[in-house]
Order: sequence, then C-alpha cells, then structure tokens
Amino acid sequence: MIAPDVGGGFGSKIYLYAEDVALTWGSKQINRAIKWTSDRSEAFLSDAHGRDHVSHAEMAMDKDGKFLAMRVHTDANLGAYLSTFSTAIPTILYATLLAGQYTTPQIYVEVDAWFTNTAPVDAYRGAGRPEATYLLERLVTRCGWELGLGQDEIRKRNFIREWPYQTPVALQYDIGDYEACMTRAQELAEVSGFAARKAESEKKGKLRGIGYSSYIEACGLAPSNIAGALGARAGLFEAGEVRVHPTGSVTVFTGSHSHGQGHETTFAQVVAARLGIPVENVDIVHGDTGRIPFGMGTYGSRSISVGGAAIMRALDKIEAKAKKIAAHLMEASDADIEFAGGEFTVKGTDKKIPFGQVALTAYVPHNYPLDKLEPGLNETAFYDPTNFTYPSGTYICEVEIDKGTGEVKIDRFTAVDDFGTIINPMIVEGQVHGGIVQGIGQALMENCVYDNETGQLLTGSFMDYAMPRAEDFPNFKLDTVCTPCTHNPLGTKGCGEAGAIGSPPAVINAVLDALAPLGVKDFDMPASPARVWEAMKKGATTPTQQPQEPSLTASTQGRPAA
Repeated sequence: MIAPDVGGGFGSKIYLYAEDVALTWGSKQINRAIKWTSDRSEAFLSDAHGRDHVSHAEMAMDKDGKFLAMRVHTDANLGAYLSTFSTAIPTILYATLLAGQYTTPQIYVEVDAWFTNTAPVDAYRGAGRPEATYLLERLVTRCGWELGLGQDEIRKRNFIREWPYQTPVALQYDIGDYEACMTRAQELAEVSGFAARKAESEKKGKLRGIGYSSYIEACGLAPSNIAGALGARAGLFEAGEVRVHPTGSVTVFTGSHSHGQGHETTFAQVVAARLGIPVENVDIVHGDTGRIPFGMGTYGSRSISVGGAAIMRALDKIEAKAKKIAAHLMEASDADIEFAGGEFTVKGTDKKIPFGQVALTAYVPHNYPLDKLEPGLNETAFYDPTNFTYPSGTYICEVEIDKGTGEVKIDRFTAVDDFGTIINPMIVEGQVHGGIVQGIGQALMENCVYDNETGQLLTGSFMDYAMPRAEDFPNFKLDTVCTPCTHNPLGTKGCGEAGAIGSPPAVINAVLDALAPLGVKDFDMPASPARVWEAMKKGATTPTQQPQEPSLTASTQGRPAA
C-alpha cells in the first residue's frame, strides 16, 4: 500500500469507508487498477461528520467559587450507522476530558448515543476533546457570571497546581502550568485596555465582548494495554527505523504518515540534532508498507510524541553501537566514550573522531571488532506510550457585534499554548493557526443541516455550507509556555488539534459577553448573523433579572454544530 503526501485529513481519512472495500474487491475481480473519485456533494453526503451533541451540565460551588461537583448528561448522535471510532468519541475521548484544568473533586457524566438519519459521526480535528472543552468552558464562564467573578478569576481559583494530578474521570495529568498560560494570554491580549475598546465600540453603535477558554486535551492515545481493555483490536505503538549510510547520511523509515504536518522537516531536525549532522543529510520515508516497519499512522496529535519517540529509541541503539565502534578505533572502553555535537570523545583526553568516520568504519570493517559487532549501522525500535500527553492553554477572543444585522466580527484573538518541547516553532504556529480557523468556523458559521421531514441534507455544497475565508479573521497573537512532557524522550506534547479545541468556547463566550446587557444568556452554535439577531431581539424584550444573592449553582445547555 503506497500512500503519498495527499494533503490534510483532519480525521476524515482515518476511517474504513464502504467504497474502500468495494473497490478493492472489484479491482481483484477484473484484475485491473481502478481509479475512483468523489465530487464535493458526494463527500458532503458520505464522509463522516463531526460533533453533534445535546448536553445539560450543572456545577456546584462553594461561596468562594471553588468547584465542588459537576454533573453532565449528553445525547450524542452517531449517525445512521457506526463509523470506525464513532462510539469512542463521545465516551472515552469526551467524558475523560471533562475535568479540564480544574480541581473539581467529583464529576458524574452520562452519555446516551443515538442512531439517526444523518451521515456517520466520527473523529474530526479534536475528536471528543472540543466537545468536552466547549461544554466545560461555557459552564465555567457561566459560573463566573453567576457569582460576579471575572472569567479569569473563576478559572484561577480552580486551576490545578500540583503534579501529577489524578482527575476523577480516569486520566492522570503529568505536568502543566495553567496560570502561566493565562497570564501571558492576558498580556498579549491587552486585557487591561478592554474597557476602553468597549467604550469605543459603543460610540460606533456596536457591542463588544471578551471571552476566555482554558483548554486541555489528551494526545497520542493510550498505551496498547488500555486500548485493548477498551475493545480496540490494534496496538497503539509506533515504529521507527534509522539507517546510517557509509557516507554518514541517514534515512529514517517511520510509520507516522505525513499529510501536511511537516514530518519531513521535524523528524529530520530531531535526527540531525541528535547525531550532529546537517539536516539536509537526513531523508524521511513514510507511506509505503513495502519499505517501512509496521506503524499505526498519524492521528490524535501523536506524530512527534509517539512516532518521534520511536525514532529516538532507534537513535539510542545507533549511538550505543557507534560508541563501541568509536571505542575500538580510539583504543578505549566504550564506557568512557561520550557523544555530542557529532563527535565521539574519550573522557579526560583530547582523543576524538567524527560521526562520519564511525559510519564509514561500520561498513568498511577493516579495523573493526568483528568478534563483538556485526557490520552496519541500522536499528529499528518501537514505542508504546505510557500515558497521553496533555497540551493545554488559554485563548482570549474579542468580538464586535453589529446591532442592526447580528454580524459577529472577530476583532482580536490570542492563543497561548503549552506544547512542551517545541521542535519547529514555525510548524507549530501553522498548526495552531489552522486549528483556530477551523474552531472559529465551527463557532460562527459551519453547520450541517438536514430537512426534518425528508432527512435530505440541505447543506450539500459550498453554496449552502459556509466555509470561513481569510477575510473573516484578524491577525492572531500566539505564544507558548513550556512544561516538558515527563514520559516521552523528547518532552513533546501534541499541537495539531489544540486550536480547534480551545477556540469555539472562547468565541461563544465573547459573543455572550457582548450580548449580556440585552439579557441573552445562551444560544446554540453557530453564532451566525441570523441567530445572533434573533437572540438580540428576543433578549431585548426580556431583560436579565439580577439575583439578590449569589447563586451557588450554574447550568448551561448547548448544541455544537454537526
């Protein structure tokens, strides 16, 4: 099976579709290659959709706003039949993230999954974690409003600060610094100037709101034994092979397929830095089952943390063997050999030889301990994660709303993430940009609509399905905080889905903050002009009644777009 770099997937290319099986069978029947194409309208009808929940959530707090307990009930749409990960998304990947960044001691969650007439629902950039973050961050913001606390203050009072932290919903977080992310986000977003900007918007006859979202996600998926206990019939490890050539150049074979993430750059940087060789001397091979070791692919923001870790383990073996060769060449014990910056040295002496000389010796073994080592310098390793990685961050969004039309404009958007060790900042920034755009698209415009009477998909083309464009966004302000992951050799955490997880609640919280003076407390995504206008008209006729005493409970109900 050869799969070249074919562009982004965002989840939709993971699954086994019926056409895959039918076409493979058909090709064998006629003993010929088959080319199959799908047009956009066919894809809207048949490709897996994402995110269709109806949820009710409640939070209990003490008088100081400390969370005591949360209760959630969710009805999740699976579509007309099961897709590959369909039942896992609204259960294990959703419910286990409902602790978020907070020290809520008790959490109860119940999920009912339903078959309907829609397209199957499956993983889409974030897969369960955006749904959990959306519900939780809407609820946390509502808690702050009910108690008269700022969106930042209600979060700071409940942040986790001791590590590792065992959540009441199965997961154990290894490390993080949530307050540092929020503090930096507030600085970048210039929150101190919000009141002045709000006043300026009012002069123009517009509403302005600010919204926070402090997300956490679980990346890399679980160890194979946990996956097996949950019913998975495959391991969740990754494989890597490192082949050093006589010239000192390196070829890396990885089971982590690249479809736009930049593995050819990132993996090459990891190898080049470890071996002290130029990055252009490293070649990355993926996507060909005839050449690579068995691998599980790219999904769940696992590539560098799992696939990269497998490569690092193979490099450990390469270095161990290379030290023995270097020790023989310099007539020393391999225990006394140190390797750094592309050179092998003998401790306490000025003896040293370059990596290239060791590579050549491995394949030209004229001076080689053949009784102890085989020729060649080629190693394979597997890595099975011991835990998820837990990227986190705080996003702050400011919106302006036109009172006459209900149009929402994103005026400012700030994202500060903790991805642990960052290998390539430019690639990480690109991933965050893409995720934020997808998340804002979900929050403001994207929605799959079916006719209630016939079940016909009404949004079957881009004439009816709103796709965000560049002009819909301001320049994003991005930064990172680093707490290295404690259980993989690179200290990395996933970054590919974060933007799509953290952004929708930040946007909707900002919209509701802007509409609060009109008495609007809630409405469903997407915040399209028609929905916002309708909410403003309805809210204006029923002004918000301020409670006499602070409420100690808060609830919110919402339905993310399909």
